Amino acid sequence: MTAVTRQAKRLLSCFGGPDNIHVSADLGAEQEYFLVDKQLYALRPDLMMCGRTLFGNVPPKHQQMEDHYFGSIKDRVLEFMVDVDEALWKLGIPAKTRHNEVAPGQFEIAPIFESQNLAVDHNMLVMEVLRKTANKHDMVCLLHEKPFSGMNGSGKHNNWSISYGNKNLLDPGSDPQQNAIFLTVLTAIIEAVDKHSDLLRNSVASAGNDHRLGANEAPPAIISIFLGAQLNEVIENMINGSSGCGKRNDTLKIGVDTLPVLPRDATDRNRTSPFAFTGNKFEFRAPGSAQSCAGPMMTLNTIVAESLDSLAEELSSFAPETFLPQLQETLKRRISEHKRIIFNGDNYSEEWVKEAERRGLPNLKNTMTALHTLVNEKNVALFEKYGVFSRRELESRFEIFLEEYHRRIRIEGRLSWEMAATIILPALRNEYGQTVAALSRALEAKRTSGAAALQKLADKLGDALDSIVSDLDTLETALTSCHEDILAAMSRLRTSVDAAETLVNDRSWPLPKYREMLFIY
Repeated sequence: MTAVTRQAKRLLSCFGGPDNIHVSADLGAEQEYFLVDKQLYALRPDLMMCGRTLFGNVPPKHQQMEDHYFGSIKDRVLEFMVDVDEALWKLGIPAKTRHNEVAPGQFEIAPIFESQNLAVDHNMLVMEVLRKTANKHDMVCLLHEKPFSGMNGSGKHNNWSISYGNKNLLDPGSDPQQNAIFLTVLTAIIEAVDKHSDLLRNSVASAGNDHRLGANEAPPAIISIFLGAQLNEVIENMINGSSGCGKRNDTLKIGVDTLPVLPRDATDRNRTSPFAFTGNKFEFRAPGSAQSCAGPMMTLNTIVAESLDSLAEELSSFAPETFLPQLQETLKRRISEHKRIIFNGDNYSEEWVKEAERRGLPNLKNTMTALHTLVNEKNVALFEKYGVFSRRELESRFEIFLEEYHRRIRIEGRLSWEMAATIILPALRNEYGQTVAALSRALEAKRTSGAAALQKLADKLGDALDSIVSDLDTLETALTSCHEDILAAMSRLRTSVDAAETLVNDRSWPLPKYREMLFIY
């Protein structure tokens, strides 16, 4: 925060701003979470130890109808939310919204914008209050990024802006001077995200977030910026005077022209984008629900500080009489150099993956590839330059994050093996034994009716047994190997177990199913 606010002051001084102006990096952190009944939670060792289900089929009806998202809040949940609000208000935390989220059993709370340091601390308290209050209502609050496979995951959308006095640097305003400042700051952000997209990806890397990124309204691992049609047109007009939209044909002149009114929080904003402009702020949608906002915001502040520093250095050399024309050329040049990071389309599409590769944008698909960017020379030099981290501190963080990731994967792998071997397999064996016994009785009694069906079911159950036993052996071997082998073996075992869930008598299946955990309040 010190780095970004100091450089923002330098930039504002180039526009005639006073030296004693107060600048603040601000944050509004949306917190998503799931609620499950405490008794059902206690019957799921995976939820208790890992925070997510290692096995389980998506029910026939989950979030397809969007009836949970747009429906009324259930009484039990509303009582919980009222208690959460009261607890937060007592702590001085200004919670503003509460509502259902996309997946059944999923909800969100969002505070009022405030200074970043305070907002980060408040978010940590919000998570604690959610957990404690849920317990009082005989529920459990799940903050894992992907508690239930195949459905919407939980993020922590970080809404970021910079303010000075009573103004927002990301608010276009209504006069040419304010517009010039806005476009300059916007250029700095575009440059920062393009130069350091690897660091932004690193800041949200975790074992839990790997399951969420790129699925069900979570952005993909490729970092890009969404500006929206109107602001993108402004950028194009500023560069070359032709947007292709037919709305403006003249070049936008900085310091002379005003900008069109840009909609705030438009409902059609690009939810697939990891870093989206939403009218007067940027929404960093990639952070996971369980993590602290501190890491992503520390990274964003530092990379923007560098760009603001570079711009202020250049602008300070301009003569007053030629300031605006030179500023125009500077912004045109810098945006042209970094506009590859701007993408307003569908970030989920295969076409974007190919296009991003063509543009040279990094695609750090998992935590392991993302973590290593923290200690490359370019990033070490950046953090050292602004006094945020030393080399030793960065190396320490890298080793800790790496160790934490490996430990989480091995815990999940061992628990996956244990649950399949000691909970799932006995239930499946029992179901197979009962089916074979029923088939034997039918054949002894020479009853042909139903015998073929029993034989078919016995074959399916036998195949499921063989598959699970084989996958257990594979996972046992993988647990002595690397994390890639463990994850692959866990995935295979999950496929086999989830297939077996559809074969076993519902009363005999030993674990609460998705349809029970997500719809029972």
